[in-house]
Amino acid sequence: MSANLNHNGLNHKGLTLWFTGLSGSGKSTVSGILEARLRALGAKVEVLDGDVVRTHLSKGLGFSKEDRDTNIRRIGFVCHLLSRNGVIAIAAAISPYRETRDWVRSQVEHFIEIYAHCPLEKLIERDVKGLYKKALAGEIKEFTGVSDPYEAPHNPEVTINTHLESPEESANKIWAKLEEMKLLAISS
Repeated sequence: MSANLNHNGLNHKGLTLWFTGLSGSGKSTVSGILEARLRALGAKVEVLDGDVVRTHLSKGLGFSKEDRDTNIRRIGFVCHLLSRNGVIAIAAAISPYRETRDWVRSQVEHFIEIYAHCPLEKLIERDVKGLYKKALAGEIKEFTGVSDPYEAPHNPEVTINTHLESPEESANKIWAKLEEMKLLAISS
């Protein structure tokens, strides 16, 4: 696979940054920081946010295991298409099941799994959307991390501890890993 070099000196390969973690763990926030940095350097980048994808690409799917797996496979397929064409695809979706994430990994050449880790107690504390409160009260069925399982990755390329790090620190950690893996570099 050839790398892209743009006029700003950013050299990158097509790849997929796959954010996984519970609702409210910081996936969208950190992916937005990376997207902005990459775009500022002229990279070809696309973000597939879980909430947005459910509205457009996966409209009509529910939250059963089968529907969740279908949603994640669809996001993975789009990431595969983008990354094989030199784009940096950023997926920010809960993607609760390890087996389905592993399937996506098998489909994408440069797949970087990023685990946005945050303890449930902290997520409940900072529950800006009120979702955990509703889930704990039984008002939301099949809520990941409360009434539906979340399988944390065994060996993600990067773990960001969003309860201990600022979003910028988490983004820096991911950027450093991409440079270490020689998937992107800024040339002078």
